Amino acid sequence: MESIWKILFLSCLSVYGQSKVLSGSFWHITDLHWDPTYNLNNGNLAFACNSSGNRPTPDAGKFGDYLCDSPWELINSSIHAMRDILPEPDFIIWTGDDTPHVPNEDLGEEAVLRIIGNLTHKIKELFPNTKVYSALGNHDYHPKSQLPPEQNNIYVQIQKLWEDWLDPASRVTFKRGGYYTEKLLNQTGLRVLVLNTNLYYDQNSVTENIKDPAEQFKWADQVLSEAKKNKEKVYILGHVPPGLFEKKRHKPWFQPQFNKNYLELIQKYHDIIFGQFFGHHHTDSFRMFYKSGFPINAMFLTPGITPWKTTLPGVEDGANNPGIRVFEYDVKTLLVKDIVTYYLNLTHANIARPRWEKEYRLTETFMVPDASPVSMHRVLERIAEESCYLQKYYKFNSVNYDLALCDADCRVDHVCAMREVDFEDYKQCVVKEGASSTAPILFNVAIAVTLSMWASY
Repeated sequence: MESIWKILFLSCLSVYGQSKVLSGSFWHITDLHWDPTYNLNNGNLAFACNSSGNRPTPDAGKFGDYLCDSPWELINSSIHAMRDILPEPDFIIWTGDDTPHVPNEDLGEEAVLRIIGNLTHKIKELFPNTKVYSALGNHDYHPKSQLPPEQNNIYVQIQKLWEDWLDPASRVTFKRGGYYTEKLLNQTGLRVLVLNTNLYYDQNSVTENIKDPAEQFKWADQVLSEAKKNKEKVYILGHVPPGLFEKKRHKPWFQPQFNKNYLELIQKYHDIIFGQFFGHHHTDSFRMFYKSGFPINAMFLTPGITPWKTTLPGVEDGANNPGIRVFEYDVKTLLVKDIVTYYLNLTHANIARPRWEKEYRLTETFMVPDASPVSMHRVLERIAEESCYLQKYYKFNSVNYDLALCDADCRVDHVCAMREVDFEDYKQCVVKEGASSTAPILFNVAIAVTLSMWASY
């Protein structure tokens, strides 16, 4: 087994070395969640935004609050930071969730379209010549999360907003089901699939009893089959990811049958899929896909721009600092060569000024040659086995917001969520990893010692 891993690793290194001159870069942004009600001049500083619910916001500042969704100042700052850091990306991935976390009665269809329209206009204003591959989030519909499997006014109107970014064929399938496929940057041999995974969301009551909502699985299988025949390389992107949430044990996002179908699709076509890019979590994590014990694919979960602290029961202190991400990739093979995450320390921004800075570079921080499935498997093994890497990962997971100790239970939650996308395999992982943590006190002490080592990283 060791020799096989060595061969795979050296092969990966070889590809990485040969393709240095073929590097490209693209942005991935997600979960902007603009809250137009955010207002520090409304005469009630204790409640600066509707998205805080009943939670008081005495610390709210110009660029936001951890209990609120994004004010316009934060949205504006993040997109300007993208232009300052990488003004000419090859393309931009935007994976949805644009409206605030407020009751349906506080939004309405017109408000949803207005918010998406304003964000679209801002991205076009600062990146007028950049191709954008944009996916719908579960908050990009009214009522939220209830995205239907057929044509409707919101799909039609959003298609018009994104018309400049969509090929003619893409406009047809987008209006029909909120999904589409195109040649990546119109390059022969390269393809992108933009999925509407909100159709599989476990909170979507419209689709829960439909075998294949909008026939998206059938369509995706046909597209990938044709791509394989034509020897194309593929990126897949969407909003709601399969698998389970790392911050709450046993919390899935997909209906079970849809999770199984998605996993089977990736396993069937893994040899032509070179990256999956999703949001929804607001956190920084990844998911591994295996076949016969070997890593075959990786899904990258990009942190959100909104700092909003989740109200999901069972999640403690689930806020984050705003994050944006650059992927560096091989323009011929689509191998993800590196990932660089930039973030805004919201507390500092409100006290002084907004300062978007590099949080970390994957290859430097986790000591891997690239972000291939083999390398991401090594990252996962280091997180699972070495307390210093676990703690670094945990800090990045909330974009430098939650600096607490990731204890033995925390380790199980994160490691099993990253390792097992299948629901049953995840359950087995929780039992196995939980049993292996026979000395949690010693484990916690070991992490505590490393905290001081990495505190100034």
